[in-house]
Amino acid sequence: MPCWSIHRKMSSSEIERHDVGVEGGKLAAFAIRARGGRGSAASPPKVLAVHGITATSRAWLAVARELDGRAELVAPDLRGRGRSNGLGGPCGIASHVRDLLAVLDRFELDRTLLVGHSLGAYIVARLAVDHPERVSALVLVDGGLTIPGIEGVDPQEFLDAFLGPALARLNIAFPTREAYHEWWRRHPAVAGGDVLDEDLVAYADHDLIGEEPELRSSVSEASVRGDAAEMLEMGKPAHRLTVPAQLLCAPRGLLNDPNPMQSLAVVQAWASEAPSRRQAIAVAGVNHYTIVMGAAGAAVVAGAIDARLRQVAE
Repeated sequence: MPCWSIHRKMSSSEIERHDVGVEGGKLAAFAIRARGGRGSAASPPKVLAVHGITATSRAWLAVARELDGRAELVAPDLRGRGRSNGLGGPCGIASHVRDLLAVLDRFELDRTLLVGHSLGAYIVARLAVDHPERVSALVLVDGGLTIPGIEGVDPQEFLDAFLGPALARLNIAFPTREAYHEWWRRHPAVAGGDVLDEDLVAYADHDLIGEEPELRSSVSEASVRGDAAEMLEMGKPAHRLTVPAQLLCAPRGLLNDPNPMQSLAVVQAWASEAPSRRQAIAVAGVNHYTIVMGAAGAAVVAGAIDARLRQVAE
């Protein structure tokens, strides 16, 4: 029996869709909150949570569960992904920032905590630099700083090598939903880890479009490549942040390899630039995926969100 199948504990989430008017159409955003959690409140604080480059809003299910009703995640599907896959260009970080400002306005969030994983970390860092009045604090999760090895390399060639299976899957047709579930269960970052199978199935199902036997990922390769064109520049805003921020980094990479996306030394150097406002946190035993999708990583991310919300409330 594969290791992933033993992780069955699950508390269901309430997920409510909101369609937000943006350039070119509607962006799908989802309010995600653990149902019946011990910390549930009638109106918990809302936190904007932004996913990675080939992910969707469902990457945040484990974090929402760990928050246990103490906060509600507002998690959009970025344009070209998930239920926002019908939105095409413009691509790039500035376009995502405009979309997120529209989401903040739609949820009447004048100033709030922003959390971003991977590409999402770069986006929320740029938003905080351009619009600091809308951001109370940042939690950056394994992203936000320049990726090692990108300097002097063609961004598209780097993308092909860096993302590997995550990018290749965008061109695969899956005959059934179960076939796509199995693809994810065998992914090196997930196999044998602590991602709940129910979370993985929900993540995969939300990503699929089409009909059997021609199911495909909803993620637009054109959108991914359009965003990746800025990879060399997108790490710069994090060094100009004026709002409180912490960066949580994983010791292992996208394939559960020993090459982290954000090395602890680089993250610590970033934090040392403004030690009163920035913090570097190493999350043990996780990789780039499981830092948000696995039980252990999600608990740390939720704890960071909790801590920031308490500071803001004081």
